[in-house]
Amino acid sequence: MKLAFQVLNRQLHWICISNRSIMPMPAPHCSGVLFRIFLGYPYMQSLADNLDSLLATTTVMLSADGSCDAADLLRSAEAYVEQTGYDNWNGGITIWTLFLKVPARDYAQFASKREVLEEQIDGRLKPVVEQFSSDWISSKIVPKLEAMHNWRESRIDISRQARQEIIDALRIEKVWWAGQLDEVEFLQRLYDLDSLPSDDIRFKNASGDIWQHRVNNPDDWPDDWIFSDRRFRLLDGSTDTFLRFLCEIVHPIVRPDRNEALRLVSIFNEKLQLRGWRLVEEEPIAGRPRFVPVQLKLSSGRTVSRAKTVADALDAGWMQKEIERVERAVDTDPALAIGTAKELVETCCKTILTKLDVEFAKGADISDLTKALAKELKLVPEGIPNEARGAENVRLILRNLAALPGYLTELRSLYGTGHGRDGRHRGLQPRHARLAVGAAVVFIDFVTETYRQKSLKAEM
Repeated sequence: MKLAFQVLNRQLHWICISNRSIMPMPAPHCSGVLFRIFLGYPYMQSLADNLDSLLATTTVMLSADGSCDAADLLRSAEAYVEQTGYDNWNGGITIWTLFLKVPARDYAQFASKREVLEEQIDGRLKPVVEQFSSDWISSKIVPKLEAMHNWRESRIDISRQARQEIIDALRIEKVWWAGQLDEVEFLQRLYDLDSLPSDDIRFKNASGDIWQHRVNNPDDWPDDWIFSDRRFRLLDGSTDTFLRFLCEIVHPIVRPDRNEALRLVSIFNEKLQLRGWRLVEEEPIAGRPRFVPVQLKLSSGRTVSRAKTVADALDAGWMQKEIERVERAVDTDPALAIGTAKELVETCCKTILTKLDVEFAKGADISDLTKALAKELKLVPEGIPNEARGAENVRLILRNLAALPGYLTELRSLYGTGHGRDGRHRGLQPRHARLAVGAAVVFIDFVTETYRQKSLKAEM
């Protein structure tokens, strides 16, 4: 029998050499393929010919044996097969690699788990391939190339802990995340539900799955199921996805009540701004606010936070509005931020002077206001003895601090919102706006603290 097989194999080898039109491949491999066809095996010239079926079958097997992470990886990865080697053994064997492209962030998070996932996939893929080929195949998880034009700029990710805090706040406040929409309608605005897998074998995709268990039978899943569902990865997925989800919660179509939307945005921003992000109002829809995420650059988050503390201390509602305007404009409209920074100083001066019962003219400019405030609060003290170490330096710092509002006025005249500019003027960069805002906050912070100490002494 062994001799017969050897003779048959040599004959098939000769067929391949003499007539390459039968199998356009190396002769040893060609004879191996014909040999398997002779024995009744199906033939597939390339594993890529039916890759989708191979992956589907492998995924079913992985899910059945509890290798859910490996199954999820096969569902979500961008898969392709390439020939990566060839061996003359046993009539010729082609070596294939199944490449599984995943987002670079996911690849990094897999770490040492990558080898375990690859072994699980290989273990189930091998018996599937052996049905029609003697080729060798193994899987390889690789990072997908990211097309990011601004990748050199620093980017802040929102941690799992911060996301959990926001989700906990939604639960405590009993916020219905889908608003006026049903859950399928809401999620379809963010995800391609037809391409996401179903966790119920009766349905072919997430759309049917969610409809069955949350619309048709709403008590099947808890109301907050979305936050732990692995398909949507709100806790450990991309920061962009999480922020888009929050913006959708307060979208006018989802939540038309303006006050309710603003209340939720305030809850979100309380957590987000500590992590370098904030939801800001963009162009409204039908008079209702629409929000987008904005990354706070450098120390602007801390600067704005300090300004809000000042506004709270003075109980100044108008200052709060100006602070919010500055926060939105620093990176998107530097000219507006510069103009608003000057107005912020004016409002602070007027508020403190009013609290001190100091009268000022209705048309008083920023120079008049700051001089009056500096005199009333004694920002440039006269009582520092000349022999005290650093006395002149203290005086210079305080004089320059009092002069900051004047510099802001000049900057506003050149670049801000108070004066017209010719069409060729390019304006300042966000970093210049942050400088102006930072200077304004330094001033209002100092004068407010001085006012507070003056008030405490008066009460003693």
